[in-house]
Amino acid sequence: MIKELCKDEAVLSTKCQRATAEDAPIAQDLVDTMKSLEDCGCLAANQIGVTKAVIAYQDDDGTPHVMYNPRIMMGLRAGKTVEACLTRDEPSKVTRYQKVKVSYDELVDGELKTRRRDFTGFEAQMIQHMCDHCQGKLV
Repeated sequence: MIKELCKDEAVLSTKCQRATAEDAPIAQDLVDTMKSLEDCGCLAANQIGVTKAVIAYQDDDGTPHVMYNPRIMMGLRAGKTVEACLTRDEPSKVTRYQKVKVSYDELVDGELKTRRRDFTGFEAQMIQHMCDHCQGKLV
């Protein structure tokens, strides 16, 4: 279901609770909402008002992906950049890694399975941004 974006700083600054397989409807809401927005490459659950550690992003082909409980394990080649955010009015100066190793859960046959994967470039940047949202960081 398409949800309205949440700009409430109290919600956005709250550290998200660990997600479970029962949070699959949240993941679907994220994908539906993300697809409905122009120029939206990623969303975190707290951006639709739900403080659960669930994120969605689109790869270069526009295919949506969902991560439950994502965590940056390692980053390489740090650099400064300026990022915009759909739920913040002003762009923010941030440090982002060009390559990250991410640990996350994926929903497979109704159960969460732990995965680890390396991401580079813009996908890495989006995932870092969403992980900040899950930590309650106002980027």
